[in-house]
Amino acid sequence: MHVRVGILTVSDRAASGTYEDESGPLISGIINRRSGWRISRQAIVPDEIDDIVTIITSWCHEGLDLILTTGGTGFAPRDVTPEATLKVIEKLTPGISEALRQESLKITPHAMLSRAVAGIRQGTLIINLPGNPKAVKENLDVLMLVLPHALEQLKDEGGTETTHRLV
Repeated sequence: MHVRVGILTVSDRAASGTYEDESGPLISGIINRRSGWRISRQAIVPDEIDDIVTIITSWCHEGLDLILTTGGTGFAPRDVTPEATLKVIEKLTPGISEALRQESLKITPHAMLSRAVAGIRQGTLIINLPGNPKAVKENLDVLMLVLPHALEQLKDEGGTETTHRLV
């Protein structure tokens, strides 16, 4: 299956160059190694709702299949990624966010502080991931169990009986 992926890092410090983005490249590496999908877009933006909305909307219009955001999902005053994502998505996919929090809670009680959301816009699956690289890897370990099937359903390639697992 041909899948086009966008990775959006949301971080004031990474956008200004005072902090090196580790999570975006980590996501890219995991996606490439475990799926062979193509990273079509990658960007870093500050924690600004309008900037996040603009990029996600643009990538959806370009026809990306999957957009993974990293950062901006906590309680800090500047953490606005979920709010921006909610402005863009047309259908919520709460099971994804719930599963990520549930699995992360097995590792740290801080997982309950995640405000990450997931949803669909125009055939594009959008998922918020944490900003911490360790948490990103843990979340992707869970997501990679269902992403191929979820994307097949969005593309209507395989119906509901096909299941795949990438390890």
